[in-house]
Amino acid sequence: MIRTIQIDGFKSVHSQELSLGRLNCFIGANGVGKSNVLEAIGVLGAAANGVVDDEALMRRGVRAGLPRLFKSSFASERTPAHIGVSAQGGQAETYRVSLLNPLDAPEPAWSFKTEFLSDGQNDIVSDGVRNKKNLNPQAGLAALKLVDVASDNPAAKLMQCLQNYAIYCPNTPTLRGISPDLQARDPVGLSGGQLAEGFEDIQRRFFDDPSGVLDEVLELIDWVADVQSTSHGAGLLSPKVPRTKVMLKFTDRFMMKSRNELTAYDASEGALYVIFCAVLCLAYKSPSLFAIDNLDQALNPRLVSSLVRRLSGWLRAGGEDRQMLFTAHNPAVLDGLDLTDPEIRLFVVERNSNGLTCIRRLEMTPELTALNQNYPLSRLWMMGNLGAVPNV
Repeated sequence: MIRTIQIDGFKSVHSQELSLGRLNCFIGANGVGKSNVLEAIGVLGAAANGVVDDEALMRRGVRAGLPRLFKSSFASERTPAHIGVSAQGGQAETYRVSLLNPLDAPEPAWSFKTEFLSDGQNDIVSDGVRNKKNLNPQAGLAALKLVDVASDNPAAKLMQCLQNYAIYCPNTPTLRGISPDLQARDPVGLSGGQLAEGFEDIQRRFFDDPSGVLDEVLELIDWVADVQSTSHGAGLLSPKVPRTKVMLKFTDRFMMKSRNELTAYDASEGALYVIFCAVLCLAYKSPSLFAIDNLDQALNPRLVSSLVRRLSGWLRAGGEDRQMLFTAHNPAVLDGLDLTDPEIRLFVVERNSNGLTCIRRLEMTPELTALNQNYPLSRLWMMGNLGAVPNV
């Protein structure tokens, strides 16, 4: 797993270091820079794959924009010469890159200034400043060097983790299958496309699993007796409704058996968002590191607490190294976080008086633990005891 992320000069993040666990929640007011943290890792993932351009960024869920919009620009700080992002794993394996992002020249928007890759024991790439005439400044050297590195080398695993990273932000029409997903991936698209195929994946993987992880998923959808992926659901939809080849079919436990089946088009959107999260955590083809922006959208407060309470276990079931970051605004999310588990981490994101994004990990101090005995974390957040509230 990735243990440390360092971000310098990226959007509102002037310089911040994060120490990550398995499950990482970011809370804060609108516009404080939560999504910028996720996107900085997306830029690092594109660099690890060898090219940083609009296509590579959008593929990872990073919003494409003008070069000058990616670089920190504060009246109180000197504009940095480059954007720097790095990641370090549990065995000290490290990938670090500094990227030139000219404010005015659109081409090239991104070029490599320095790049460093180590497996914790040996430096694989330590080229320093790109001043050699035979090196293409727009091509990552570390991605090329991986052909000479064994697949089980910690550096190779780190690079693969970064290369596959993506930010997911589902929306209801795409989850229902009536709008296309502009960024299709396995097991699901960035907006929630291919949800039926993704659910089919986890059904096959955990069909005979004694842990009952699939039952945990269905328990969160109280009106459902069964969920299946089917290619024979056309009779459950109006012919005027767009449909995908494979659809989710829900069986409602309360309706008469002759009319108790419906597709994702008619199902509650909360059920679709729960299944979406489960697929990302559990599917074999999911990235080992991924992010969900606004995980709590469309979910009832009690449901989102129960969902978050299960995420860490689902991630472990999905893969020993599987890791998730997510942003949220609903206070009920916090009541699902067991902060006594060191692998579950809560980050408070705020802007200081100069507008710089500041990120701190919230740990249960004796004072906060005493307050938590009388009030849930959701209430403490609303009362202002945790910070991360808008100044309105």
